[in-house]
Amino acid sequence: MIHAVLHEAKDTVAVVVVEGLTAGTELNAWVMDEDRIIQVRARQDIPIGHKVALADMAVGDTVYKYGEDIGKVVAPIQAGQHAHVHNIKTKRW
Repeated sequence: MIHAVLHEAKDTVAVVVVEGLTAGTELNAWVMDEDRIIQVRARQDIPIGHKVALADMAVGDTVYKYGEDIGKVVAPIQAGQHAHVHNIKTKRW
């Protein structure tokens, strides 16, 4: 089962594509450009359509989604955690 998708191997977050992803789930994330699966254990419940971190990230790190820079980390994020507005902010303003 595919739980999350990411477009490019350099992406640091993936988008959850299933309902009810709960903490502790060993999720399968499909890397679309390489057609391969990577695994990460969810550390938190993550809603469908939201991002899951694929690697540990420190404050100031750049976050990549769909191969694009989508912002910077403003609170430490561990692999498997929910990555959203509470720990990522845009660089636009």
